[in-house]
Amino acid sequence: MRKRTFNFTTLSVLAFFLLIGASWYQVIGVEKASLASLFSNDNLQYAKKFFSGLFGIGQTEVAFFNKDSWSDAFRLTIETLQMSIMAIGFSTIVMFLTVIPAARNVADGSLTLTRKWYRWIVFGLIRISYIFSRAIPELLWAMIVIFIFKPGILPGAIALALHNFGILGKLCAEVIEDSDPRPVRNLASAGASRPQLLLYGVLPTVLPKFLTYILYRWEVIMRTTIVVGFVGAGGLGQQFKLSMSFFHYTEITLLLICYLILVIIADYISEKSRFFVK
Repeated sequence: MRKRTFNFTTLSVLAFFLLIGASWYQVIGVEKASLASLFSNDNLQYAKKFFSGLFGIGQTEVAFFNKDSWSDAFRLTIETLQMSIMAIGFSTIVMFLTVIPAARNVADGSLTLTRKWYRWIVFGLIRISYIFSRAIPELLWAMIVIFIFKPGILPGAIALALHNFGILGKLCAEVIEDSDPRPVRNLASAGASRPQLLLYGVLPTVLPKFLTYILYRWEVIMRTTIVVGFVGAGGLGQQFKLSMSFFHYTEITLLLICYLILVIIADYISEKSRFFVK
């Protein structure tokens, strides 16, 4: 009889169900939480009032039927778009400057067929900066940057870039690590220099995936502007906070519509860009 072996997939499935069981035990067994309390009469009344307000039911002034409200929302939408473009631009530039030394197969020389002792030091420093960058949430970055400078879309863009630089760097470094080494090694055996190896061997292979990750993070940044807006970074997020504070429900609906439009635009650009690259 053949012995049954546990592979990584089996262990992952078991760990998944174990985490689910532990989570529900923590909620129900330890915290003594009751899901039925979420559907109390008071909560249902609050939910009814909130969603009725979003649709303008019982409201004297409905923002999404007001021309001036649409004009203000359009201005804030442009600010949000500018913030997201600056943020992804800053993070992409820094990522391109650091991603190649951050790849493990470049550090150990297996990709370029050349070994230098200092590459592991550079690799470690860059990877630590990636971890530090993405470990701090966007909201905390925004609070630090805005405290140093002043409220506005530029500090908000810098805060978003600082967080996403580490995410983009890690993802793109892993793309280089998983890339096919044969074109680079063929160029190396033909006597190509290191810059030529990177320019003609590595970048053409990894750029399509780089573009996919960059556009994906741009879409995420666009949605995350609402978070940094809560601490004064401008755009739709700051107005969203004010509308929530003053219970202007129809303004919230209008801002959500603007966010939806932005995400649709980003998704359309992503699809067209991937088709163009292919």
